[in-house]
Amino acid sequence: MSDFLPAFKIVTTHGVRGEMKAQPLCDGAAFLARIKQVYTSAQGMGQTPLLGVRAQGSMLLVRLGGVDTMDAARTRVGHTYYFAKKDAKLPEGRYFIDDLLGCAVTDADTGTVYGTITEIDHPAAHDVYTVRREDGTVALFPAVPEFLNRVDLAAHTVYVRPIPGMFDQPVNGDEE
Repeated sequence: MSDFLPAFKIVTTHGVRGEMKAQPLCDGAAFLARIKQVYTSAQGMGQTPLLGVRAQGSMLLVRLGGVDTMDAARTRVGHTYYFAKKDAKLPEGRYFIDDLLGCAVTDADTGTVYGTITEIDHPAAHDVYTVRREDGTVALFPAVPEFLNRVDLAAHTVYVRPIPGMFDQPVNGDEE
């Protein structure tokens, strides 16, 4: 787990006053609007004030401290900026993907360990966890309230209540 996560990547300049167009690498403009500082490295180096962020379609328009001309903005193109997890306040029941990856998926009632979360996708309203089993096969777990019991980040465990057979069926490509 990292203390700093990717926020956005600058893709081009926007206008003559230093605003930049960026690809979001997190939840987007509304999430970043609460962040006041970003960093030029995943280790927290290069602290930079985030002066403004707004959505423009699927992209972001970003203003950074010390960047007030098109020439200054041009030097940032291609750079990725990071935010400190401690600066982000997540709503109850929401977690950073970075914190869930590698968590054990354990039955809340029986204690059976089904595997480890290796990937998280967001194809619709709820996330889908890819769970790698001990035998190397994978199962897909829909992270919906009906099946997701609780998350214990301190124990690095996600407790679930799956329906019968949920972890028994191979995912396409696992069949032999």
